[in-house]
Amino acid sequence: MIRRHCLPARRGGFTLVELIVVMVLVGVIAGMLVLQVRPAMQAYLAIRQRANLTSQADAALRRIVTEVRTAVPNSLRYTHDANNECIEFVPTTDGGRYRLDADYARPANAFGTPVTGGTSTTQFGVLTTLATSAGQRVARAGDYVVIGNVNRDDVYAGLATGTGGAAVGRIKTITDSTQAADQAVAQHLIALAQAATFPAGYEGGRFVVVPQNERAVTYTCDVRAGAVWRVTGYTPTAAPQATCPTGVARLVAHVSDCGFVYRENEGATQQSGYLQLRLGLTEGDETARLTLGAHVENAP
Repeated sequence: MIRRHCLPARRGGFTLVELIVVMVLVGVIAGMLVLQVRPAMQAYLAIRQRANLTSQADAALRRIVTEVRTAVPNSLRYTHDANNECIEFVPTTDGGRYRLDADYARPANAFGTPVTGGTSTTQFGVLTTLATSAGQRVARAGDYVVIGNVNRDDVYAGLATGTGGAAVGRIKTITDSTQAADQAVAQHLIALAQAATFPAGYEGGRFVVVPQNERAVTYTCDVRAGAVWRVTGYTPTAAPQATCPTGVARLVAHVSDCGFVYRENEGATQQSGYLQLRLGLTEGDETARLTLGAHVENAP
């Protein structure tokens, strides 16, 4: 009698040897892909990081230049100490034209009060319209008016006391003209908290408004702390600061290199100047360096 043994049918799947072969092949292919893709990914991440650093540096430099260009004429000054260097200026929020001569057709109209150089003034008429933001006037009581600043340190001396030097006066009230007779001679009437003597011989007819909470601003280049600081809210002094101040308002971080250079065109009472800013930012293995120059017009 012959017995036949039936072999069981093979079930679907992979053997251990087949799995090992597949794993080895997948590993080889993945390694090749990594060698091809990794440099491209690293280059992409490096470019993105450099672009981010460049954008931060560009925004910081342009903000400084914008504030300097709208500052009180002839107020920019440069200081350095053993560790840092800084620039200081007097910021403005508004400005306009004032009356140089009285309106003789309406001599009794207070809005027609002119600014007479060399004499004491407690109020004057404003010919232009003062700026507003969100329905509120930007210039307000407590702010300072500066007219005809020519000498660099004079405006700081005037702001230190709130009156007197460098044609500085503190605003007491601002009255808007609403009647037709008032509007015919001026748009506003600014009254000063104390009498101020405005410069004789100045015929520019321009004034600027300095905010009471920011009588001066200093940008300090602090490489040791890796930051550029924006310092404000302090009372300015007639003489430049001996030491560059630092604070908590950081304009930009990751600073590895920075420098400020300001040159005035000497020999003129209304000096123009040239400001050059250098800023380098480093994060990880990437560094971005930018240099920005700007002409500063100092005509009051």
